[in-house]
Amino acid sequence: MPRCAAFLGSINVGGNRLAMADLRAALVGAGFAGVETVAASGNVLLDLDDADRAGAAGEIARVVKAEFGIDSLVVVRNRASVWSAIEDNPFHGDGQDRFVHSIFLDRLPPAERFEALLAEHRSRGGERLALGPGVLYLDYVHGVGVSSLTGAFLQRRLGVRGTARNMTSLKRILAKMDF
Repeated sequence: MPRCAAFLGSINVGGNRLAMADLRAALVGAGFAGVETVAASGNVLLDLDDADRAGAAGEIARVVKAEFGIDSLVVVRNRASVWSAIEDNPFHGDGQDRFVHSIFLDRLPPAERFEALLAEHRSRGGERLALGPGVLYLDYVHGVGVSSLTGAFLQRRLGVRGTARNMTSLKRILAKMDF
């Protein structure tokens, strides 16, 4: 069965503490197979066929809310999508891996909202942005902590939710998906 990655937002940030052993146990208890966590930031690998992948994000979000009281965006991607989030990111290889992010979106934002964000940000910072299939590519250039492009800011401007991973994390996750 194919390996997939579930990217959970709001895990072990902003006071939402969750031990990965507890998350694994809850997901196994909910019937998920091949559950493995990568790092302590809401990256879960699981075995899902295409039919199961469609409903997995909603089911994982339901389990996390019911078991831990955390309202988390969950985005599930197959190996090809994770590979694409690295290789198709126009800033990968140009910027530093820890500053170059792929933000997995729950849906694509309207083009006019993305264009408005680009226009608004042009004079504000050195960050670089691009839109891909189901993902927002972002190079924080000088660091995430000094940027005004926070998750909440991007959500307000684009009207979509997302959860970000840097290139270092994505490469680690992809390597584990290959086993």
